[in-house]
Amino acid sequence: MSSSLPTSRARPRAAALALALAAALGAGAAAVPAYAAGASAEVSIPYEEFTLPNGLRVIVHTDRKAPIVAVNLWYHVGSKNEQPGRTGFAHLFEHLMFQGSENHHGEFFAPFELVGVTDQNGTTNQDRTNYFQNVPTTALDMALWMESDRMGHLLGAIDQKTLDEQRGVVQNEKRQGENQPYGRRINAKMFEALYPAGHPYHWQTIGSMADLDAASLDDVKTWFKSWYGPNNAVLVLAGDIDAKTAKEKALRYFGDIPASATLKDMATNIPKRTQDTREIVPDRVPQVRIYRAWPVAENGSKDSTLLTLLSQVLGGSASSRLDTRLVHQDKLADSVGTSVWNSEISGTFFITTTVKEGVDPAKVEAIVDEELQRLLKDGPTAQELEQAKTAIRADFVRGVERIGGFGGKSDVLAECAVYSGKPDCYREELATLKAATPASVRDAGRRWLGVGSHTLTVQPSDKPASSLPETAQAAPASKPAAVPAADPKFKTVKSDVDRSAGVPKTASFPALSFPTPQRGKLSNGMEVVLVERHEIPVVQLLMEFPGGYTADQGRKLGTASFAMSMLDEGAGDYGALQLAARKEALGAELGAGASLDSASISLSALTDKLEPSLDLFADVVRRPRFDAAEIERVRATWLAGIKQEKARPQTAALRVLPPLLYGAGHPYAIPFTGSGTEASVAALTRDDLVAFHRDWLQPDKVRIVVVGDTTLKAIVPQLEKRFGDWKPAANAPALPAVADAPARTAPRVFLVDQPGAIQSNIYVGQVVPPTASAGSIDFDFANGVLGGEFSSRLNMNLREDKHWAYGSYSGASNTKGQRPWIASAAVQSDKTVDSIKELKREIAEFTSGQKPITDAEVTKIRASNTLSLPGAYETGAAVLGQVAGNLRYGRPDDYIVQYKARNDAMTPALAQAAAKTIEPQAATWVVVGDLSKIEQPIRDLQLGEVQVVDADGKPVKK
Repeated sequence: MSSSLPTSRARPRAAALALALAAALGAGAAAVPAYAAGASAEVSIPYEEFTLPNGLRVIVHTDRKAPIVAVNLWYHVGSKNEQPGRTGFAHLFEHLMFQGSENHHGEFFAPFELVGVTDQNGTTNQDRTNYFQNVPTTALDMALWMESDRMGHLLGAIDQKTLDEQRGVVQNEKRQGENQPYGRRINAKMFEALYPAGHPYHWQTIGSMADLDAASLDDVKTWFKSWYGPNNAVLVLAGDIDAKTAKEKALRYFGDIPASATLKDMATNIPKRTQDTREIVPDRVPQVRIYRAWPVAENGSKDSTLLTLLSQVLGGSASSRLDTRLVHQDKLADSVGTSVWNSEISGTFFITTTVKEGVDPAKVEAIVDEELQRLLKDGPTAQELEQAKTAIRADFVRGVERIGGFGGKSDVLAECAVYSGKPDCYREELATLKAATPASVRDAGRRWLGVGSHTLTVQPSDKPASSLPETAQAAPASKPAAVPAADPKFKTVKSDVDRSAGVPKTASFPALSFPTPQRGKLSNGMEVVLVERHEIPVVQLLMEFPGGYTADQGRKLGTASFAMSMLDEGAGDYGALQLAARKEALGAELGAGASLDSASISLSALTDKLEPSLDLFADVVRRPRFDAAEIERVRATWLAGIKQEKARPQTAALRVLPPLLYGAGHPYAIPFTGSGTEASVAALTRDDLVAFHRDWLQPDKVRIVVVGDTTLKAIVPQLEKRFGDWKPAANAPALPAVADAPARTAPRVFLVDQPGAIQSNIYVGQVVPPTASAGSIDFDFANGVLGGEFSSRLNMNLREDKHWAYGSYSGASNTKGQRPWIASAAVQSDKTVDSIKELKREIAEFTSGQKPITDAEVTKIRASNTLSLPGAYETGAAVLGQVAGNLRYGRPDDYIVQYKARNDAMTPALAQAAAKTIEPQAATWVVVGDLSKIEQPIRDLQLGEVQVVDADGKPVKK
């Protein structure tokens, strides 16, 4: 989907950086990824390819570690191929292609849910549209039939009703993005300034509201017939498959689809801006945010790779120059970051700074420019450059553990093939990355980051940016352009597929296999639980301690969360900046945090850097510094973050709802964002943090889970060396029991005002029994019917049927105490009351059995829950999460087998009984929106007692 401007150091195109790193790690000829120990660890993405007579290019990578295949189809068609006045068509077609096709009447997702699909989605950007999913090996025929049916047999299924439905969904996606602080309208302003009218990057991928309104059935059908042929697409099949099988199946399912016209590659088109420009945009936000951007070198160029390295040094990490200066030293900004959008015909380099309240933005701008000019004058140091290369290398290694999804191996191969024509284009990136010097990085910055930037300052205002009018594009021609002639050099081949027979049935599925953990102990009794995985040279480790927010009982609210966040803000001999730099130099990911029931510290380390990474990890666990200056810096940023949460409708609701569900004083009555309250965070002292660390991080209570490229024989001595002498503290407190929340007997409604909002965010919740209760599997199964899947009742109603929302879902988080169950939807403002009525009706009919759970729904949820399991543990992180969850909730090692057995035994009657766990009469509703438009109509519903509260949940007096 289209995205907003970067707000930190996020890398919008991870796959593009993956290309650079694939190169850094080399390539070999093995049938599966090959890894060598040591600093020169290599990652290989070997492939074979062929092109069908109709022009479809197919790339195959074999990886047998799991019985799944990634199906990744890229169309080289994006928003840059649209015309002014007809914007948003590529993204609109992404949605339309998830509807039924001529030979499959119904949602595209439906057959996939019945075979246990994982990692399924579709996205559109300026340059391409892609569709991807991982399916069990035995379901590959179904997946290829579905992808080929929408490629070759879509238009007959698109009628005015379908167009209107998905137009409405897209418009609500657009509203949802614009209803956020610093939202999509800011994004539009930035690109309109950087790229002149008529440039293919001038308009948003999601299109303008006017163009979406004006799109006719003839328009969209002409668009599809013009470009969505096999000759403009690349299909990557990665995983449990070989080239021979891939060729047979690709030819069978896709070979008879005629080619369209061949979409010509656009020439590089980087605007030559002769002066810096600037503008100020008002928005309902708590802080000034400054965006500065330049058009720069395009994706695949040497300068693009060099600019990525420069970005990493300037503002791409916690120890970068801008972070060091603005966040740590001068303390003038709460966050700052840089990023490079490596698009096909022009890149865009961003610097984004969130200014502290009360600070002069001009002063911050001057410092940003000063640091940039210093880097352009002298270049990075050799140490900075090496550190940046290591960080990017580590990101890539972690990404290509997966065969599918963003940054996975199929994504890398597809992106290379689409943009450069060569699936192994990462080899060229290797040469550039490996050869990069401080001088070459400096010179690339000089070439592109001079005069020609645009600065956009978002100023706090009482009006949201969404109230600004959209820029009108040129009016479209009265009729759509004629469909260009098909490319004559491509031919079809006859297929024996009888599409009238419908979607191929998958008759068998891979068996579930979950590894049995190995166990060891340190001399002080600390237990180590290990699962070996040697597919990539990475070791992941989690230390989890009981407590979390629960341990805040009798303390200042937010102590646990804040104390844990401080662990990696300086430890042992390292101050905050030095620790951040050391992490990056090692290519390690290290984090700490708290949740409702636990406090945890995690490490992801490259195998060849495991020893020094464990040293750093031990410092964070045992020797946090809690430096007074760092506490004040983090506190200021934390308080600013709470204000940002209150400005964002979703997080505002998740701050207000928990105390309403659990009651004041309950350990779970804390904002589910984990940030606490302004008053409690402001009152925290260093002694509070030290005491929390001393009392709750105890070696006799810790669970240590290790997953990755090591053995029990190797890892236990390494942990013994660092933790074996750790003794429990005397008089450490016992964890208090989590009490039940007060019982509710009547529904309640709480309204939070968001003046000018173009959507209302509706949340309805209650508490349900704990995760470890006997009925939790049954309840989660039943919730899948109501709101746990794309095709569940809530989403099919509010999104697909009514198209009032971009999505509507429900679910319960896992907790030791009573779980919070929440259903939600962000809906267009004028449909707020109607949407509440629909949510209320759906929930009531579901719980009462008035609309009973059907055999078909049970079959679908059973398949989704169980058939996905063989492929669900493809990554080490997924295995670690399951093992840690088993330990947290006292489950046996084979819990996932028991989970499958219970799902297999589910019946409509059992699911319907579990549905009664939800009690509509006990529901608490929270609605965030423009109360001048929605308050009285909500009151007129007589849903329950209505109260207006502020973003802290306090009553608002009128």
